[in-house]
Amino acid sequence: MARAIVHMDLDTFFVSCERRTNSELNGIPLIIGGGDRGVVASCSYEARKFGVRSAMPIRMALKLCPDAKVMKGDMELYSQLSHDVTEILQEKAPVLEKASIDEFYLDITGMDKFHGSYKWTNELAQKVIKETGLPISFSLSINKTVSKIATGEGKPVGNLEIPEQKVQDFLNPLSIQKIPMVGNVTFQLLSRIGVRKIQTLAEMPAEVLQQMIGKNGLDIWKKANGIDHTPVEPYTERKSISTEHTFSQDTIDIAKLKRVLLGMVEKLSFQLRSEQWLTSTVTVKIRYANFDTETKQCRVAYTSADHLLTKNVMELFEKLYQRRMRLRLIGIRFSGLVRGTYQIDLFEDTQEMLSLYAAMDKMKSRYGFDAVMRCAGASFKPNNKDEILKRIK
Repeated sequence: MARAIVHMDLDTFFVSCERRTNSELNGIPLIIGGGDRGVVASCSYEARKFGVRSAMPIRMALKLCPDAKVMKGDMELYSQLSHDVTEILQEKAPVLEKASIDEFYLDITGMDKFHGSYKWTNELAQKVIKETGLPISFSLSINKTVSKIATGEGKPVGNLEIPEQKVQDFLNPLSIQKIPMVGNVTFQLLSRIGVRKIQTLAEMPAEVLQQMIGKNGLDIWKKANGIDHTPVEPYTERKSISTEHTFSQDTIDIAKLKRVLLGMVEKLSFQLRSEQWLTSTVTVKIRYANFDTETKQCRVAYTSADHLLTKNVMELFEKLYQRRMRLRLIGIRFSGLVRGTYQIDLFEDTQEMLSLYAAMDKMKSRYGFDAVMRCAGASFKPNNKDEILKRIK
C-alpha cells in the first residue's frame, strides 16, 4: 500500500498571529523581529516581494522595504496558538508529528478507503482555519519530502495532491534548492557542474553524487527521485531532556551552585540545538543533604538558546532554594519539546549573537562540549563520578 503523508504548514505564522489580533495589519508589509541590530524572524508576503527574507538583518530589510512595519513579536501568543492548532490536529489525525512550532506531518495511510484522503485533509485544514483564524497550507503525497516540497510550491494557502505516478513529473522541473537537505554550499557545488534542476540530479549516478558530497549524497539522490522512507514520528508532550549533578561533598556555596547550573544549561541547550529540539518547559530540581527533594518549573516560549534558558533556570533556583541547607544534588529538565531550530527565537538577538552561537556549536561538535564554554560555567565538567542523565523520554 502506498503511503499517504500530509505536510501542513501555517502560512507566515508569526505574521498571521499578529494579524489575527490586529486586522489593521492586513495587507501591509510586516516584519517580525527585534531592534535595529536584530534580524527578521518572519515577514509578510507583501514584504517578501521586496526581497525581505527570514534571518536577514533588520537594517537590510528596511533598506529593501522602507515602508515595512517592524514588530517585536509575542512568543507567548505564538506558542499558545501553535498549541491550539496541535490540539485540533491531534484530535483527528491517526499519527501526528509536530516538526516545528508551525509545521506538521500526518500519516493517513489507508484512510482513502473510508473518507478519501484529500477530502479528509482539506476538511481538517478548514477546521484549523475556522477555529483559530490562521491560514494553513497542506499537501498530500507518498512521503515527507515530496509533501514538504509541494506545500512550499502551493503557498500561500495551497492545497496540493501529488499521487505516486506524478511524483517525478512534479519534482523534475524544480530547482535542487527545493530539496530540504540541499543548502547553499551544496547548491553552489552542484551548480558548477551544471546540476541545477532536480531532474538532472535524479539522473546522475548515485555513486558519483556520493563521491562529490559525502555520506549525504545518497540521501539527496533518493529525495531527488522521490524516495523517502522516513516515518512520521508520533508527537507527544512528554518528551524531555535532563541532566543532574551529584556533588562529591554537600555544599551551600551559592556561587558554586550557580556556576554548575550555568554549565548544565549550556550543555543541555547545545544538545537541544544539535538534535533540533525546542523546549517549552523548564524544571529545576534540588536535593538537600537529608535527601529531601524539591522541584519547581515554569513555561517558556519555545527556545533552545542558552541566554534565555539560563535566566529562567536561575529564577527558578532562587525561588526553590530557600532552606539554606547543604545540597547534595541539583538537576535541570527541559520538557514539552517540539522539533525546531533556534531561528524562531530571533526577537531579542543581534546578528552577532546568532553568529556566536553558530561558531560555538561548530567548535563543540568538532572538538567536544567543553572545547569552548562561558567562563562562569566552565567549572561544570562531567566525569564518571557525576550522576549525569542525558535522555530523551
